[in-house]
Amino acid sequence: MAEIRKAACPLNCWDSCGFNVTIAEGKVVKVEGDDTHPITRGKICGRGRMLEKRTNSTERLLHPLKKINGEFVEISWEQALGEIAEKLRTIKETVGTTAVLHSHDYANNGILKNLDQRFFNCYGGVTELYGSLCWGAGIEAQKWDFGNAYSHEPDDITNSKNIVIWGRNVARTNMHLYERLLEAKKQGTKLYVIDPLYNAIAKQADEFITVKPGMDGILAAGIMKEILRLGLEDRDFIERSTHGFTDLMKLLDGISLEKISEMTEVSCEAITQLAYVYSDRPTATYMGLGLQRYKNGGNTIRLIDALAAVSGNIGIPGGGANYANLQVGQSFAFDELTLSHRKQENRQFSIMKQAEEILKAADPAIQMIVVSCGNPLTQVPDTGVVKRAFSSVPTVVVLEQFMTDTALFADYVLPTTTAFEEEDFYYSSMYHHYINYGPKLITAPGEAKSDLWIWTQLAARLGFGEDFSFTRDEWLRMTLKPLQGAGITLEKLKDQHTLELPVEKVPWCHRKFQTPSGKFEFTSLLGERKGMNGLLTLAVPDESKWESPSLTKIYPYQLLTIHPMRSNHSQNYHLLGNNLKLKVEIASNIAEERGFSNGDYVRVWNDRGEVKGYISILSKAHPDTINIDEGIWKRFGGSVNQLTSSRESDNGLGSTLYDCVVNVEKVN
Repeated sequence: MAEIRKAACPLNCWDSCGFNVTIAEGKVVKVEGDDTHPITRGKICGRGRMLEKRTNSTERLLHPLKKINGEFVEISWEQALGEIAEKLRTIKETVGTTAVLHSHDYANNGILKNLDQRFFNCYGGVTELYGSLCWGAGIEAQKWDFGNAYSHEPDDITNSKNIVIWGRNVARTNMHLYERLLEAKKQGTKLYVIDPLYNAIAKQADEFITVKPGMDGILAAGIMKEILRLGLEDRDFIERSTHGFTDLMKLLDGISLEKISEMTEVSCEAITQLAYVYSDRPTATYMGLGLQRYKNGGNTIRLIDALAAVSGNIGIPGGGANYANLQVGQSFAFDELTLSHRKQENRQFSIMKQAEEILKAADPAIQMIVVSCGNPLTQVPDTGVVKRAFSSVPTVVVLEQFMTDTALFADYVLPTTTAFEEEDFYYSSMYHHYINYGPKLITAPGEAKSDLWIWTQLAARLGFGEDFSFTRDEWLRMTLKPLQGAGITLEKLKDQHTLELPVEKVPWCHRKFQTPSGKFEFTSLLGERKGMNGLLTLAVPDESKWESPSLTKIYPYQLLTIHPMRSNHSQNYHLLGNNLKLKVEIASNIAEERGFSNGDYVRVWNDRGEVKGYISILSKAHPDTINIDEGIWKRFGGSVNQLTSSRESDNGLGSTLYDCVVNVEKVN
């Protein structure tokens, strides 16, 4: 007889949904939304539903694999763990623990997925990755401005008079915000969308403003310039609660509105209209992650933050510069979970430049790579260099559920469980502030084991098994310790499945910021303390006609690589059918100039590489713009990262995946 159980979505996503999972004869047969969840309210996306197909797929890895003479063969867990542990022991005794590189990303949000950090810290400390391919430049930018990256709670949207969705494709990546936007519109709230691409939320907007990719910060500067010219600024907030405003005024005085219009390809009239929108408080801004995936990415987020501050939309209901909500993840006992104090050695590589760093590493050179919760051969920029780097390392170990592009490069592949085969709790530090309990619902197939079991077994073989001698309940209680005073316990979480965290629902409402000055900082003292320029600038992308005119003559089109509709990054492409084709979406002016029609087979290339796919002409996209969804596996025509650069953002903590120009031509 079928049974319906409450569960939670593990995906690295804005929405962190509640599930109702149907179990029959020991198998997951259906995944639906939990209509009692306070935020997601019974609706889930196709990626969440596909977790059933992912769990039951016949392509699942079921046994440990070892590559012998270029071919994978099944081996026992005892052999796999014994050989890997022996290699780790030898590396530690001969060249030092930092000869091991741990590559970890955000494939899933389970709190216990972070125990890989505990393992490597207790091992002695390894080479770790810093920064983020996804959102790092923007996080650092908001720390410079506010001291932290916090967002308003979802229901605060009902207090907004105007809402600006800036570079955030909410219909594709944040569907429950999309629903709330439609509800707000029905109540009379005005909706404005700023984006290079015309998407589903743009269709619902009162105004759609198309902007040149990478020029969003320049546009924010133009809006501020008009607010000040018209005398619409919040002078009281500026004088009482900010630092560095005179520096901002000097910056804005140094450029004309006409020049800003030319650079952003947004009319002066539209910029003036947005000045009135922002000054008609409360106006909420919801920023996407693509905005900061440029060389000037941190500065872009800082200029939009500054716009929210100048217009008086910080710390008021219905306002906010909403980018991320780190107070959610900061609620848990990560230090106790990961034991960072146990590391004796430490070396860090930029996540963007990890391939180059691997190839040039010395004292010690990288002897082993261990990949957990990631697929770097698809997701890390400049794929060609990543392949050379991974091929150069003597031992690569990958924890995986499927034979991904990265697993194909491994020497050992260790099969892991899906979310329905292990117990954990889940949250997202991007949108809402609820945690969801995910019970173990079924038994894993074959010999697939949880990440925690793998780390525990390796720890025992390496002499620090006592650091992993806890039950699942004990691990989960450990993470919840800081929340006991708020009445949040594991027992309560298991009983109710979803609990609200005690967060500040309207951040900065007390005008107390976590910056060195205690104020909102137009000029960042934290940035200066880190040895960087704390001033706001009018920086532009590296690969733009303003910065590299000779390059853009060869490669005249701006490439965006947005999140796919049906896959969480690279996770689901192999489940979408073998007829999957790489789609090259182009602005209509490119089609007209080059004589392209829908379905034409084309080559997209630059100095770093090329991909081939089929033309789809975009309606109302910004001129000279191309999009290819990220995450596509090699066997389906990807990865688009064969084209992207491994450069870092201006503040060093983000990627420049969108700072990329290309050319395109028909091929036979």
